[in-house]
Amino acid sequence: MRGKGKLMIALAIIIVVLYLIMPIVSPEHSRELSRTWSIGILTIGCLTVLGMLFEFEERHTSTKIIALIAMIGTISAVSRVPFATIPSVQPCTFFTICTGLVFGPIAGFMVGAISAAVSNLFLGQGPWTIFQMLGWGLAGLTSGFLRNFFGIGKNIGNSKRNLSLLFLSIYGAVWGYLYGWILNIWHWATYVYPLTWKTFVLTQLASFWFDTMHAIGNVIFILMLAPKTISMLERYKERFEVIIENSPEKRKEK
Repeated sequence: MRGKGKLMIALAIIIVVLYLIMPIVSPEHSRELSRTWSIGILTIGCLTVLGMLFEFEERHTSTKIIALIAMIGTISAVSRVPFATIPSVQPCTFFTICTGLVFGPIAGFMVGAISAAVSNLFLGQGPWTIFQMLGWGLAGLTSGFLRNFFGIGKNIGNSKRNLSLLFLSIYGAVWGYLYGWILNIWHWATYVYPLTWKTFVLTQLASFWFDTMHAIGNVIFILMLAPKTISMLERYKERFEVIIENSPEKRKEK
């Protein structure tokens, strides 16, 4: 990461480390610090999201790619609204994962962030929006690394499709729970007292059935729609990307 994005991510990490080591270094000060957990968690979320926004701005100079990512994010956001009556089931996580697989980690994060910010214009904005942006964004971010390091997504249209879909479905199910846990951290720090490991675990367990619904929804969307969606996004990517003839990517193909 570079510039502003790198600085904001670094600040977020410093705050996280501070909150983690303070109980060990100075228990007395940690009790005072615990009163600021709500503000601290919100600050960490804001810095992380802003850092990724600046990183996207610095990395992507093609207006076509930027417009395409914005369009996918908007489609994802609008698709969430009809599912609002079904607890925790929506296609936003699915769209975010697919985008990360095709366009890379930063683009995946952006679609997740846009999904939360835009859909909440219809469903209600609040401090939770930052953590929804962070949760969906991290799902897209890590899916980009999945493709880069394990090849998941690359085989979605060939003979290894079933195996690739299986791994992708497991990944989607896992993020059904991780997304809920990220939002629960904010809820625990803001509304729960006292802030102890016991109340933390109980807060996480309270959303188990909602997170399970989210996980099941992700698996269904991936099994039904992932192959065609990823293939379509790949075609758009090929149209907008330009590979220089003597580039390392081109020589690798030869």
